[in-house]
Amino acid sequence: MWTFLPNISLLQIYFISVHRHTFYIKIPRTSSIALSQFPTVSQSLSFSLPQKKNTRILRNTPHPIRSPSMAAVKGLYGSLDEFLRQCSQSGDSAYSAFRSLLERLENPETRTEARVFFTHLQKKLETDGASEHCLDTYHFQIQDIYLERNEGYQKKKKLTMMVIPSIFMPEDWSFTFYEGLNRHPDSIFKDRTVAELGCGNGWISIAIAEKWSPLKVYGLDINPRAVKISWINLYLNALDEDGQLVYDHEKKTLLDRVEFYESDLLSYCRDNNIELERIVGCIPQILNPNPDAMSKLITENASEEFLHSLSNYCALQGFVEDQFGLGLIARAVEEGIDVIKPMGIMIFNMGGRPGQGVCKRLFERRGLRVNQLWQTKILQASDTDISALVEIEKNNPHRFEFFMGLVGDQPICARTAWAFGKAGGRISHALSVYSCQLRHPNQVKKIFDFLKNGFQDISNSLDLSFLDESVADEKIPFLAYLAGILKDSSRFPYEPPTGSKRFRDLIAGFMKTYHHVPISADNVAIFPSRATAIENALRLFSPRLAIVDEHLTRHLPKQWLTSLVIEQKGDAKTSSKDGITVIEAPCQSDLMIELIKKLRPQVVVTGIAQFEAVTSSAFEHLLRTTREIGSRLFIDISDQFELSSLPSSIGVLKYLARTPLPSHAAIICGLLRNQVYTDLEVAFVISEEQTIFDGLSKSVEILQGNTALISQYYYGCLFNELLSFKLPDRHPPTEREAENAKSSEMIGFSTSAISVLNNAELAIKETDTSSLIHMDVDQIFLPTPTAVKAAIFESFARQNVTESECDITPSVKQLIKTAYGFSVDHTAEFIYADFPLALFNKLVLCCIEEQGTLCIPTGSNGNYTAAARFLNANIVSIPTCPETGFKLTENQLSGVLETATKPWVYISGPTINPTGLLYSNEEMKSLLKICAKYGARVIIDTSFSGVEFNLKGWEGWNLDGSLAELKGNSSFCVCLLGGLFFKMPTGGLACGFLVINQRFLDAFYGFSGLNKPHSTIRYTAKKLLDLREQNDGVQQGKLLANRFKRLKETLESCGWEVIEAHGGVSVIAKPSAYLGKSFKIETNGSKWEAKLNDTNIRETMLRATGLCINGASWTGIPGYCRFTLALEDADFDRALDCIVKFNQIVK
Repeated sequence: MWTFLPNISLLQIYFISVHRHTFYIKIPRTSSIALSQFPTVSQSLSFSLPQKKNTRILRNTPHPIRSPSMAAVKGLYGSLDEFLRQCSQSGDSAYSAFRSLLERLENPETRTEARVFFTHLQKKLETDGASEHCLDTYHFQIQDIYLERNEGYQKKKKLTMMVIPSIFMPEDWSFTFYEGLNRHPDSIFKDRTVAELGCGNGWISIAIAEKWSPLKVYGLDINPRAVKISWINLYLNALDEDGQLVYDHEKKTLLDRVEFYESDLLSYCRDNNIELERIVGCIPQILNPNPDAMSKLITENASEEFLHSLSNYCALQGFVEDQFGLGLIARAVEEGIDVIKPMGIMIFNMGGRPGQGVCKRLFERRGLRVNQLWQTKILQASDTDISALVEIEKNNPHRFEFFMGLVGDQPICARTAWAFGKAGGRISHALSVYSCQLRHPNQVKKIFDFLKNGFQDISNSLDLSFLDESVADEKIPFLAYLAGILKDSSRFPYEPPTGSKRFRDLIAGFMKTYHHVPISADNVAIFPSRATAIENALRLFSPRLAIVDEHLTRHLPKQWLTSLVIEQKGDAKTSSKDGITVIEAPCQSDLMIELIKKLRPQVVVTGIAQFEAVTSSAFEHLLRTTREIGSRLFIDISDQFELSSLPSSIGVLKYLARTPLPSHAAIICGLLRNQVYTDLEVAFVISEEQTIFDGLSKSVEILQGNTALISQYYYGCLFNELLSFKLPDRHPPTEREAENAKSSEMIGFSTSAISVLNNAELAIKETDTSSLIHMDVDQIFLPTPTAVKAAIFESFARQNVTESECDITPSVKQLIKTAYGFSVDHTAEFIYADFPLALFNKLVLCCIEEQGTLCIPTGSNGNYTAAARFLNANIVSIPTCPETGFKLTENQLSGVLETATKPWVYISGPTINPTGLLYSNEEMKSLLKICAKYGARVIIDTSFSGVEFNLKGWEGWNLDGSLAELKGNSSFCVCLLGGLFFKMPTGGLACGFLVINQRFLDAFYGFSGLNKPHSTIRYTAKKLLDLREQNDGVQQGKLLANRFKRLKETLESCGWEVIEAHGGVSVIAKPSAYLGKSFKIETNGSKWEAKLNDTNIRETMLRATGLCINGASWTGIPGYCRFTLALEDADFDRALDCIVKFNQIVK
């Protein structure tokens, strides 16, 4: 109850002290109050109150207002006693009382009154001696926190803070954390945007603002009550005891600098697009996570126990660090990477129980440089159960770190600490403050941006910690580039066999920028490896005699290196079957030149000795000599070529900078000198002679199929990093002078190579302006599933992958057993290559070496047929007919094998490429029976199987059962060829396998040079094969079935005869309505006309619509063309439109 003094405002009265119910009040001298208004005329008068307490009126007393027992806030409480009575009822009642007080603090009209009320509340507690027991009695506590010895901007050394039981209270953890912050220079927070995670009662956020004047501090806590209490504490310190705002040297208040929000870690900043420059967090460790701890709805009305556990984040976070109690900090770091600016700093408090190595690694494996700012020891809380850590130690070699008391300096494990604690001893652990900063900020942010979009499960495999900075500089940008591709693209794009246009542009750009060699992408062909480039070049020319640098012969066929024939009249018994003889030679130029002059080879492949490589003299001498002799020259610069911003000088490239490369010479360069994946290789060949360039680039398509796209991505990223900071076209193109020297007649392409290059349907060369649609490629361009993207990224993100994790043989064994009923014994060998085509070609070479006959059914894959012809195999076509869907039958096979010498039979199945039909188990059994009868070696190609979509009446294969019943010629044997990534839409990835027995092995290993899948590809394959056991690709089958239906309807409506397909990704159809019709088209000012037949329908459709299909020469079936189904949705729709458009044009 109040007794009011007439004409006196409450703001004119100042309370000074309390003593035995006497309240001393002073009236300012500036007040207009007259003492005569009071009962006496004394300078210090007393007057009676209802409880007979005395009030004395004094002047110039420096402390704030009103009697504490009578102080009130309008509309809330009649007195402090009433306020405290409500608080004493329960923690919820106390919180409700302070929430009402906060509402008055937030209102500018009642803010002063509410702040003054709080002042009296604090003083009453101090006067009554209730401060120490306030938390137990009234369920809140007010305390002063002294920041430092020096005064802050507000000229005070302490903060006044209150806490309630349901939130974290300032203690050793937070005090140590603030000490760590203090070790930073004063500029660390000045004018920065800061967030504090787990702010509790807000004291650290307020202290940061008080001391360092940041632009803004966001105090964040998941506990809604903590946020409310933090706002109260902000007002307590932003207003003085009179309720007036306190301004700092920049004329700002704490209310301008600090805000508090309810937030699960950094979700508030993320949701509101707030970019931070500093993130600080004193975050708890969860020693025994509870998976259900966060299952309740979070509200400020929840129980105090739940809200306190919420503040402790007792739930599992889904990170590998959960096992060490660091899962929450791990999540905070990853969320921090998302919202922090590139040069931002994160500072965290961490208990040292898991050990300093574990704590530091938490940051380092996420791409952060970490610095320990401060460390101390604190006693382990007596109510913390560390038995969970003892359990971890039982099953893990890791040992946690505790100490005996605060003075112990030797760490003890959790088990010892637990026993010591049980015996009454006090245990302690280290407490450290870490400051960390992103080492490659933009790239690391891009990586984590990818991971948060459905790939959180693989973040535990990420490891961006590197002892060697050069490794980090190489790997992190690539992972960021890969993450960008996987995130932004639904599929891997089509890339031509010549190599990715972007990759070739980057190589040309590097040559132009760093070595001043003015070449373009049209002079650069990509190969899987240097060895492949050399072998392809030799097969392309098939020289009678070649001289090859002895360091470059390791992967060449041994038959070439053991032949003794160096003259045309050589004995056929000592020559290799393909007529190539290779002589090894030292790479020293004078010795090489002497050999060239004596032996007069048709092809020379050599490197340049290191001591000769800096100048161009040795290269020029080799050029002159080979020109005079008439030898093709391939110069290898792999050992000198450096992917560096300061590359060493290379004499060969100095020559190219001033002189065009002569037509008889080409440059080979293998890229192997990377810092991270020493076995990840790709190569390029430079030629400025168009015919030679075209032949070399097409040899990749014919013999290998393609170059692994992921390898091109990796090295493309390295080239891009070296070019990204350079200004383009800073120097005018170099004017080069061509040499006019005459050369002797040179060897041309082999007869078989010329035939294939001229007649086979190879990839159509695209221009920069063309926009072709490819229905002529045996790849799947459907959207790449999340699981596939995750496996790809994880394979590159991990470090120290063990060989067993990359061993795909057990998974392949299970695959062929499940899919084809084919078991293997211990004598079987599994051989792998980048593409199944490369393995097929090695089998063809084995057939040639045995002087066998390769029997291929008409209607087989055109790429395989072209490759066999290129290798000059003895091929016999097995006729098929439309009545059986161009499937091979017993009679047709028998008719050929009766006359074939040492037959090798190629069978595509269960899905036949390109028809899309299926061989039943009985049909396959019958064909194998015929092969056994004639002692044929059988190649069963499953590369195009696994995506069947119409299985009605088809019950799968049981090869074991079929083979068990066969008895035939001893030379009969079966090998299984397959591809792993055809069964899932992986686009840019490929991996071929071959299962062969001992009868094949000896001949097969004579032909080395296979490009084995890189460990990352094998790791991905293993993950996906295991995944395939859980997901049988039903959705993909449904999609392809729908695609086939739409394509068939479109083709038939446009006059094509379609063969019904049951699987695979291709369909064949006959353009019956178009044959014999005349066709004219004019594009870009040029006219083209033809009379349509099965030999020109492909080119006609390409010119008219931009749609690429395969013609009859590819399918091997007169009159039938091939269309593939597995295009990206938009491309498939465009392809159907092209078919309709072509029909309209013809009409």
